[in-house]
Amino acid sequence: MFNAITHSQIFVLDQDEALDFYVGKLGLEVHADVDLGFMRWLTVGVAGHPERQILLEKPGAPAMPEETAQQVRELVTKGAMGSVIFSTDDCRKTYETLVGRGVEFTQEPTERPYGIDCGLRDPFGNNIRFTEPKA
Repeated sequence: MFNAITHSQIFVLDQDEALDFYVGKLGLEVHADVDLGFMRWLTVGVAGHPERQILLEKPGAPAMPEETAQQVRELVTKGAMGSVIFSTDDCRKTYETLVGRGVEFTQEPTERPYGIDCGLRDPFGNNIRFTEPKA
């Protein structure tokens, strides 16, 4: 049957602003940026790992009617549309690097039973976490 998960999707309200944040601040790389006419296919991912990408999708056509898209935009800004979770070798160092780039956090690095983890939101309200797993 299946042999991999290749793409996950999150909704963003502005794809250019999303690029600035996910690539410019978080340090991800662009895997695809294609104008399909009816939508922009924009994916990013961890550098050197093209096998797993995040689709940065604007709510709207062709996936949904405008009334639904407006409801989704409202939910995104409330942080109610899920999370993206990254791993890192050094949570505190990654945190300091991102603070230096102007990223605002909702939670500083915290010791957990599974490792050290912290949280932030992207410019649209999506929850993002990264974790340094215990050895």
